[in-house]
Amino acid sequence: MIPVPSGVRVWIATGHTDMRRSMQGLALQVQESLKRDPRAGDLYIFRGRRGDMTKILWHDGIVPNAIPREQTEFAIL
Repeated sequence: MIPVPSGVRVWIATGHTDMRRSMQGLALQVQESLKRDPRAGDLYIFRGRRGDMTKILWHDGIVPNAIPREQTEFAIL
C-alpha cells in the first residue's frame, strides 16, 4: 500500500477513459478538463470502459506516480 498524506484531494473522473493513454496523456486531460495542475499533489482516478481497470495519477512532488492495480486495495463503504 502506498501512503498518501492526509489532506490530499481525490478526484474521480466520470465516464470512461481510454486506458491506452499514458500518464502524460492523463495529466494533460486533468489540465484541459479540470483546469487543475496535476503536479499539485491531488490524486486522480480514471476508470476503463468495462470498469475492470483503473489508473491512478498522483504526483508526490518528485515524480508522477502510476499506481498499478496490483498494489491498490478497494474497500466497500
